[in-house]
Amino acid sequence: MSITTTTHLNFAGTARAALEFYHQVFGGEVTIATYSDFGMPADAPGADGVVFGQVVSDDGFRVMAYDIPGAVTNPTDDSGATRRENGVTLTHASFFVSVRGETLAEVEGYWSSLAEGGSIVEALAASPWSPGFGMLTDRFGVTWVIDVAAG
Repeated sequence: MSITTTTHLNFAGTARAALEFYHQVFGGEVTIATYSDFGMPADAPGADGVVFGQVVSDDGFRVMAYDIPGAVTNPTDDSGATRRENGVTLTHASFFVSVRGETLAEVEGYWSSLAEGGSIVEALAASPWSPGFGMLTDRFGVTWVIDVAAG
């Protein structure tokens, strides 16, 4: 028996843009279905919102997302709420998404792409526990922990 855990992100109207962005960053296949694809009248408010979306890459990255019906604020938008102070992470966010690679070169590309339009919490650099560790909050308000597996 085995299971797969996939992060499921909730957005208020920006799920499509987030999924397309994560597809650009990580590659793989993107799937997006709207509420109208599943029977909601096309002229109903929110019908063009994402009811099911995912990005799946061959190298193991998986994320799902959808637009919360009627949501007016983005539950992942905690921009600025996560910060490093005196060597510890201070946050109000209830989750981070962690991406771990085998080499610094591998994760640097993900890092620089996710950082576009976002804010750096802690720069990607060697740490006592990893050859590369960093945190950032992307343009959609999702905080990412990017690191290199310790050898």
